[in-house]
This record gives sequence, structure tokens and C-alpha cells, in this order.
Amino acid sequence: MEKTIAVLPGDGIGPEIIQQAVKVLQAVADKYQHSFHIQEYAFGGAAIDRHGQPLPDETLAACQAADAVLMGAVGGPKWDDVPKEIRPEKGLLALRKRLGLYANLRPSRLFSQLKAASPLRADISEQGFDFVIVRELTGGIYFGNHRTFEEDGQTYAEDNLRYSEAEIRRILTVAFTTAQKRQKKLCLVDKANVLDSSKLWRKICQTMASDYPDVNVNYMYVDNAAMQIVGNPGQFDTIVTENMFGDILSDVASMITGSIGMIPSASMADGSFGLYEPIHGSAPDIAGQNIANPIGTILSAAMMLDYSLGLSEEARAIEKAVDQLLDQGYRSADTLTPGMQELSCSAIGDYIAQAI
Repeated sequence: MEKTIAVLPGDGIGPEIIQQAVKVLQAVADKYQHSFHIQEYAFGGAAIDRHGQPLPDETLAACQAADAVLMGAVGGPKWDDVPKEIRPEKGLLALRKRLGLYANLRPSRLFSQLKAASPLRADISEQGFDFVIVRELTGGIYFGNHRTFEEDGQTYAEDNLRYSEAEIRRILTVAFTTAQKRQKKLCLVDKANVLDSSKLWRKICQTMASDYPDVNVNYMYVDNAAMQIVGNPGQFDTIVTENMFGDILSDVASMITGSIGMIPSASMADGSFGLYEPIHGSAPDIAGQNIANPIGTILSAAMMLDYSLGLSEEARAIEKAVDQLLDQGYRSADTLTPGMQELSCSAIGDYIAQAI
């Protein structure tokens, strides 16, 4: 197989963790006799430094022409004072919009080897959990109208939360089909007791449920969902929610796994095209120290092989190699517990590539 992968290392620890994921992809290509054309492009703060904007035309064109995109992380205090129109995060939002990446899939799984690293009580972590959050990614309050204005001698700020029926149906279709491939349980998280937008989400979900009779659907307010993810995460299989709720809940879900550095994600457009990235940030405080955890990025590469390139066997090979590393007692700095051996960022990449 011959595929083109656009790589966006980004900022902070982004280049370090991306290097390890590329190393693993090259090992996969060698073993399974594929040809991956991997090219790096400037994005985020690095692109601001080089080109004066976070999403250069060359980078966007390369992403549009690729079979899939693999990204590290963007942003950092270095760019806090740049005009808000060209902040690194603006580049990420623009990239999602231009590529039509409306469905974000964030798995939350407690590796059995990392139970001791989870902040959950032992009786909760012992039960384990494995669920996925399907987050709408290109609508809602992040993409609504924003304004700050003066009125009657006071400063006001407004942020508009807006969803169309088509946007909701589109992401719910992804959620229902995802649930069908898993344990056939879907939970819609909303705030329908307060928000009109949530009322519309719930109404459409109730209507669509009849088209998926094999999926058991329930509904939960977002504040309760946050509590339940911490108190009883094993009850969940597939969660679907709007953009801002999904942003917050997926970060909560990542922490109960023991480390945000372990969690991959996929942002999908219609069809098989997607952008893949770990869910953590750029961590500028540890950049360049070779101690970042690259496993979330490496598992994002596995999701890319599975979802966009149709290489399920190769994806399972990466996941098996990660499990093998953990079974052997090797850990990154953020998951280190007594009795385990710490490996550097590059050493983890070397181990997983060699295991494949």
C-alpha cells in the first residue's frame, strides 16, 4: 500500500512525540511492505514564527492532498501576546473547519498495567473501563459569534451557542454507528433542562433512536456526566455530546486513565479522511528534555492506520507493542510508579518500533 501522510509537529513537545510516532510508522511500513510518504509541515506557533500565521497555505494544501494527517500539539506562552486572529489555537480551529473534521473520537481506557497510576479509588479502578466520547467538533459555542461591548456604562461579553438540525444528525449518525461496533450503548450528554440547543439535540436523538433498535440509548445532564465519569466510569460505552461539553468531559475522562499522555484521538470528516493527535497540550515546560510520553501520539498513529488507511492488522500490532512495553514494567515519567523502570521519550519509541 502507498499512502501520503501529512505530519504537523507543532510546538513544545510536539516535535519530540511526533518523531516517535513516525519511527513506529516506519517500522510498520517495513514489516508489512507498505510505502508511507511522510512529510512535515509548519503549523501552530512554529508556523507563526516562520510564516506569520498558524495555518500557512502550503500546510493546508498538503493536508487536503494527504490520505491522513498526524499532529503533535500546538500553542504555548510564547504566543500569548500575538493578535487573537493568529493565535495557534485559531489555526487549529481553522484547520478543523477547512478539512471538514466534524467528529472527534476520544477513547478513554484504563490499561490494566496502569491501575496504580489512576487517581480513582482502588475499588473503582479495579473494575476497569473502556469507553469513547464522540464530540461534535465544528459547531457550537466555539464557532458562534463572539463579542464584547459596552452598554449602560457596563462591559458585556456574549458567546453564541448555535446548532442546526443537520449538524446534530450528522454527529449522532457517527455516534450510533460507533456504538453499534462496540457494546451497543449510547449516552447523549446535554443540558436539556436549561439550553434550547440541548433540547434540540435530545429531540433529534430520540427520533433517530428508532433507526438503531439494537442500540440502548440513555440521556444524562452534563454535570451529572462529569460526576459519573469519575465515580462509575465502567457504566459508559459510547458518549456523544456537543463541542464544549465534549472538550471538558474528554479531559476529565483522560485523567482517570492515569495520564493524559496515554490518550489518542481521531477527528474525522465524511468518508475515511481524518486528523489524528494526542489529546494533551504542548507542555512547553518539559519540551526538549526527552521525558514526554509519546504513547498517546503513537496510539493516534494506530487509529490513523485503522480508520483512514484500512490497516487494522497493523494498528493492532502497534497496540500489542504498547501493551508489551507496559507488561515489561517500562513507564514514561508521567506514569511512573514504584517498581517500574522509567524510559525516555525516544527510548519508548525505539522499544515499540522494535517490538513491531
